Amino acid sequence: MSDELAAIVRLTLLIGGSATLATLPVAFGLAWLLARGRFPGKVLLDGVIHLPLVVPPVVTGWLLLLAFAPAGPIGRVLEQWFGVTVLFRWTGAAIAAGVMALPLMVRAIRLSIEAVDRRLEQAARTLGAGAWRTFATVTLPLAAPGVAAGAVLGFARSIGEFGATITFVSNVPGETQTLPLAIYAALQRPGGEAEVWRLAGVSVALSLVALILSEALVRRAGRGVRVL
Repeated sequence: MSDELAAIVRLTLLIGGSATLATLPVAFGLAWLLARGRFPGKVLLDGVIHLPLVVPPVVTGWLLLLAFAPAGPIGRVLEQWFGVTVLFRWTGAAIAAGVMALPLMVRAIRLSIEAVDRRLEQAARTLGAGAWRTFATVTLPLAAPGVAAGAVLGFARSIGEFGATITFVSNVPGETQTLPLAIYAALQRPGGEAEVWRLAGVSVALSLVALILSEALVRRAGRGVRVL
């Protein structure tokens, strides 16, 4: 593996890992609301969360660009209050990847929460456990395989993100150029087929490992549910 390819892989893993870690708490909170919540607009919230799955990724990237541009509602706050911008930065690429991965993570975590036997939670409360202790000792351990599967699936989606990223933060070598963007750049160059094969091979290998791990965690969660 050349130094250039190694740098692209490291950046891809950094962006994918950061996107997954930052998105996981948000995904869990939204999944909990959808699984356990009773409130007006629940169907609308569910639809908004899953929009990135059905709208073109370019549209998602364009909306992120409007929001995080210096004149945008979020970008103005970041620049005026903190003096930072995410445009053309790896942090912006992580935001785009996280937004695209969020629906998959929410869905996997929501299914794991819905699969938890509520009678076990009620038994814990009957034995004197408070709400937080019940959540920490009963609900979360039972839902953990699904949460882990959602995280792995979100990571796999993050490292494969292209459309929203290139629209939002462009294709900057060493800063936002992940494996998919590097493959696209190599395709534009005459004689770049060999590089495309190398990049595609690494990309497929990383995604395949993540998907296999996600499937293993889902199967483990399924066995746990059947035991209950």
